[in-house]
Amino acid sequence: MYRPLSMFIGLRYSHAKHKNKFVSFISVASILGISLGVAVLIVGLSAMNGFEKALRDQLLSVIPHAELEMVSGSFKDIQSTLKQVEAQQGVIAATPYITLNGLLQKDNQMKALQIRAINPGSESNVTSIEQYIKQGNWSLLAAGERSIILGKSVAQKLKVSVGDSLSLLLPQKQIGKRLKAPRSVKLKLVGLFEMGGQLDNALAFIHIEDAKQLLAMKNANAIAFKVDNVLDAQKISRSVGYSLTSYLYIKSWITSQGYLYQDIQMVKSLMYVILLLVVAVACFNIVSTLVMAVNEKRGDIAILKTMGASKWMLRLIFIVQGAFNGFVGCLFGALCGIYIALNLTKIIEYLESLIGHKFLSGDIYFIDFLPSEVDYMQVVIITLLAFVMSVLSTVYPAWRASNIQPAQELGYSH
Repeated sequence: MYRPLSMFIGLRYSHAKHKNKFVSFISVASILGISLGVAVLIVGLSAMNGFEKALRDQLLSVIPHAELEMVSGSFKDIQSTLKQVEAQQGVIAATPYITLNGLLQKDNQMKALQIRAINPGSESNVTSIEQYIKQGNWSLLAAGERSIILGKSVAQKLKVSVGDSLSLLLPQKQIGKRLKAPRSVKLKLVGLFEMGGQLDNALAFIHIEDAKQLLAMKNANAIAFKVDNVLDAQKISRSVGYSLTSYLYIKSWITSQGYLYQDIQMVKSLMYVILLLVVAVACFNIVSTLVMAVNEKRGDIAILKTMGASKWMLRLIFIVQGAFNGFVGCLFGALCGIYIALNLTKIIEYLESLIGHKFLSGDIYFIDFLPSEVDYMQVVIITLLAFVMSVLSTVYPAWRASNIQPAQELGYSH
């Protein structure tokens, strides 16, 4: 099989044993360094991709992508406004809601919560909260029944279970300087949800018709809607808000939960920089290996020159030798990185079972496991970047090899 002479000699040098054992050690260290950098970068970015996917699929499935809330009062014609919102480009579905803050009380236990009054029928078009209901369902949240759905952790704190009654304490408007006692409303617990994170401890649901009655409102004062591209939620929410004539507060998930997404993006950027520097350090080992190899092969280079080898041929020999080390390191690192990334969740679960401690707490984060999602385009880019860096690191030693003078090495003089 035909191969260019420079490639043949370069690959032979890659496999040949070095007289100086330290050269062999540096060569192996450069391959392992590149492998480690590539593998860790793939695993780290896969974990960040997993968090990003969990953010989209889990957290953003239970909180609205965007919201419009009246500055004062409520919408005059809620059905007409909903149709107008849904007609906007990028909006998939919309639902009315009312928020109220209150204290839930059961015997001596109390818990402050934000209560979201919803229409169960249209809410399922905007969020997927229904799939996180562990006991009961939306159908039990009926108008006029004074029913409520709580987070499982709140129910545990109040020591209540499905079917129990509890009191909702609502503030009343102050008349003059006199403080009025809070209004107490009896509610029946008809369901428990469990999503993980802070939402379980801070959110409850009642029917929107019950909220209208409690607050003496004719219509909802806010609209939540789902968009087709969650990353454009801020832009779409402003476009929808500006299309309406009412004075509105315009909010999106980026306002309330965007810090999570920004943190993920920042960590991904830092990971790229830091771990590519690790690969760069490993590439310096290739420089060291080739410089030592050039010094070791000075006689061979001189003989090749006297036989008519050009400078570029000599350069290509050492570029091929260094590129081979880089290729092996990149390939081994990519395969190890993909394997670990695909099994990262199971590996972390196994480590957690060994040490008896969870790395991620569901009470703090919105998930209690370490997610991972391999993006094969990222893998290709990382591997190519590392390989290009390893090839570039061969330029100086190869150039140095081509400048060796045969007369000086072989002991001749003009």
